[in-house]
Amino acid sequence: MGIVEEAHNLRVVGEGKRGVIVLAHGFGTDQSVWKHLVPHLVADYRIVLFDTMGAGPTNPDYFDFSRYATLEGYALDLLAILEELGVASCIYVGHSVSAVIGVLASISRPDLFSKLVLLSASPRSQGPLPC
Repeated sequence: MGIVEEAHNLRVVGEGKRGVIVLAHGFGTDQSVWKHLVPHLVADYRIVLFDTMGAGPTNPDYFDFSRYATLEGYALDLLAILEELGVASCIYVGHSVSAVIGVLASISRPDLFSKLVLLSASPRSQGPLPC
């Protein structure tokens, strides 16, 4: 297991016949929030689940205050995850702050995102995070 997988509790499930779906949880939750949705997708999609740094059971040793002072650091993490898995294109489902993280990542690498599904996104999430 590499650093990216270990740092973000990366899990990949499903067949992938219809493509890749990335499920990104919102603020105050972790990847377990998708537990009722995943069973409906695994027969058709390869599903990527991960925890954003600092959420759920992520290892605090990987947290870097300067990197995660803005959402750009989280967007870079998302791009690293997609690169590590060799994802060429995905449907990205982002909830809450992860919706904005997906938008930021897609601005840098639009080729990696065939669709963005933004659930409860807030445009005010782009600035520095409160301490």
